[in-house]
Amino acid sequence: MTSSRARPKPWALTTVAALVGAAALGAAGTWSLLDDGAAIPSVRAETPSAATLSPESAPAGQPSSAAGRTDLIAAERRTIDVFRRASPSVVHITRLQNAARGFRMGAVPAGTGSGFVWDDDGHIVTNYHVIRGASGARVTLGDRSTWDARLVGRAVEKDLAVLKIDAPASKLKPLKVATSGNLLVGQHVLAIGNPFGLDQTLSTGVISGLGREIKSVAGHPIAGVIQTDAAINPGNSGGPLLDSHGRLIGVNTAIFSPSGASAGVGFAVPADTVARIVPQLIEHGQVVRPGLGIEILDGRQAGVKGVLVMRVMSGSGAEAAGLLATRRDPNTGGVVLGDVITAVDGKAIADTSDLFRALDRHEVGETVTVRLDRGGKSVTVVVKLQALTS
Repeated sequence: MTSSRARPKPWALTTVAALVGAAALGAAGTWSLLDDGAAIPSVRAETPSAATLSPESAPAGQPSSAAGRTDLIAAERRTIDVFRRASPSVVHITRLQNAARGFRMGAVPAGTGSGFVWDDDGHIVTNYHVIRGASGARVTLGDRSTWDARLVGRAVEKDLAVLKIDAPASKLKPLKVATSGNLLVGQHVLAIGNPFGLDQTLSTGVISGLGREIKSVAGHPIAGVIQTDAAINPGNSGGPLLDSHGRLIGVNTAIFSPSGASAGVGFAVPADTVARIVPQLIEHGQVVRPGLGIEILDGRQAGVKGVLVMRVMSGSGAEAAGLLATRRDPNTGGVVLGDVITAVDGKAIADTSDLFRALDRHEVGETVTVRLDRGGKSVTVVVKLQALTS
């Protein structure tokens, strides 16, 4: 953990490692960020998208709504209705990077992804990995209008980011947000995004599992993740996962696949996490999260079980509780290991992921009971959590 940092400058993004391998699942596949490369073109349909069709603009033989069809079953009509209502809220994001263009430097497309309109002020939610390393971005709305976007904030640990465009409110249709706390396996879901640059693409499926855990691009665990068999492919990143009423229940983030394409195992950051993180990004540009006020090292790297305290920050709750940092012996010059965190609130801590998971259950200002291994002796302290920023 690190101390609080200043609000991030626009597009001052740091490239970090991709999602971890699939060892945790014990299968011969890989976690894959749904990130399109620059080599994938942005493909546009020659006819108007479903979001913009009207009776006057619909191509011959293609009714503008399900109402004109008598051969559709009720489930099809409902899916078509949800898509038509929700698709104007889904946006196409083009990541830009500075590159030489002749004798000049200029911004060029470097990849694409998806996102969705959060509010009437022009805030757009997407995955952090969609815009990491970018010098800028462009957002294309459902009506095909394109807008320059600026970075408002990012939560690398949760793979979320917020952009802002200066489009008028009349062009913006925010998605309704549902809770992800009462979802059920088997529930019908819809995903809308721009896989492989094909904009306004719909796929459907069900919730295949709940309470999954994946790791963000920063290596932090994202808990409560939704698993779905709705087809999710590169370019769907940042797009919404919707319930049968067209409400947001998750943000499509990753797939588990041996090939890098959809294999029916997709993952979405749950809406409750999104609803907690996005307002903080809009207000502060970063996430305020609870921390002990220490810098740490996974104990396995030091040959111990737990999380090793490397540094204790001045004025922190950890300092007040008397935690000891790793240091050098003034006489021998050798390294003296600091405290090793072995449990928080009675729950065993085997590695840094366990510690992050334990702290995420709390708020700034609350206290936690921490059990330490201090030179072979068990010590228990109470630490007041302080505000840390991503």
